[in-house]
Amino acid sequence: MLTQVLLLRKLAGLGLSIGITLLPISGAIAAESHSNLSNNSAHKNAQFESIEQPLVNKVAVTLGGLGLIGLELWWFLFSKSKSLKDD
Repeated sequence: MLTQVLLLRKLAGLGLSIGITLLPISGAIAAESHSNLSNNSAHKNAQFESIEQPLVNKVAVTLGGLGLIGLELWWFLFSKSKSLKDD
C-alpha cells in the first residue's frame, strides 16, 4: 500500500513539473500566433476565429486531465482504509 502511495505522489509531481515546464513554451507560441493574427485584416472583421493549438499543448492538457481524474478516483475510492469490523 505504501508503494502505491509513493508511486502516485511521484506521478503527481512528474505531471506538475511537466506542466510547469511547458508553460513558457505555450506562452511564447501563443504570443507569436497572436502577433501574426493581428496583422491579418480578415481577423479584425471576424468576431470569433478558431485557433489551432499545437499538438504538444493538446497532449499536455489531455495527460494533465487524465492524471487529475485518476488522482480524484484514487482519493475517493482507494485512499481510505477499510473500516474494521468489531468482533
